[in-house]
Amino acid sequence: MRVGFVVNPIAGMGGRVGLKGTDGLVEEARERGARPRAPERARTALETLRARSEDVTVVTAADAMGEDAAVDAGFDPEVVYEYDPDPDAASETSAADTRAAVKAFVDADADVVLFAGGDGTAVDVARALEDAGGGTASVPMLGVPAGVKIYSSVFGVTPSDAGRVIASFDTVADREVNDIDEDAYREGEVRTTLRAVVPVPVSEGVQSSKQVAGGSVEGVAAGFAEDVEDGVTYVLGPGGTVGAIKRELGVEPSPLGVDVYRDGEVLVRDGTESEILDALGEENVVVVSPIGGQGFVFGRGNHQISPRVIERSEVAVVASPSKLDDVGVLRVDTDDEAVNESLRGWQKVRAGRYEHRLLKVV
Repeated sequence: MRVGFVVNPIAGMGGRVGLKGTDGLVEEARERGARPRAPERARTALETLRARSEDVTVVTAADAMGEDAAVDAGFDPEVVYEYDPDPDAASETSAADTRAAVKAFVDADADVVLFAGGDGTAVDVARALEDAGGGTASVPMLGVPAGVKIYSSVFGVTPSDAGRVIASFDTVADREVNDIDEDAYREGEVRTTLRAVVPVPVSEGVQSSKQVAGGSVEGVAAGFAEDVEDGVTYVLGPGGTVGAIKRELGVEPSPLGVDVYRDGEVLVRDGTESEILDALGEENVVVVSPIGGQGFVFGRGNHQISPRVIERSEVAVVASPSKLDDVGVLRVDTDDEAVNESLRGWQKVRAGRYEHRLLKVV
């Protein structure tokens, strides 16, 4: 099997520093101390692929766009695309480089394209495959989740899952590539647009599209607010359900940001990882709600709540009953496997003013 492999080296850099994306903000992300996330996750996917399949040739782009991760994972890759980095640009690679690399993979007879990035990268890969196929993508694609926002259903649940799926798939199905307006996202508004429908390897290790679950959350918010304790620091994650809790506490929420609350006071609004860590006290509770249709409580859209924050906190999960019926299980993808493992198992979820359910974290 010939696997075309491309990495967006800057994907996901803005998440941990509170930028909710990296499009057009690479330099600011670096000034805030952001570090590349995609290359490590790409290497993890390839290590899993290599461990599960011996008959694989990795066809890739030079250096940070794929070659480096492939070599680190133990492959001897076939480099079919060289890019010319711009030393004066905030990012040394561009969307045009991604599209050109994917075209080179198709020309080199790749059987499948594995990419590391977020929804923006998925759009670039899909467009390149459609262009190469005369308007219809004929080569399947699968993403290693590395972006801040991941609304498309073309990604593995985790990097390891992406590698496992590539190693074992034998059928494909059409899946959606969605993208959002990052400027609107930073202002708290989600505007999703369907960009493409492409063939994707079929497996339970591929995540669903993000959906918005219905149902009232007023009871959840009221019940949680009643149980808030003095002296406890609450790290309140993004999303509508936790936003309702914020309003119940008298806090004007940053809808897609992370706020920190203690004793009636907002300590941090729309915080970065470092700001959240600085605000933590002796007792801390991280409050999150799963993404509808996917079940993620960590690793999608809330990278500011980092492994270091989680290690110092208890975790409270809240969701309406309809959302819980939709997701079935909870998922975590924190970049730290030890933290992931500590979170797995049964998790009590507040589903109403007094109602709780047990859901498994997988």
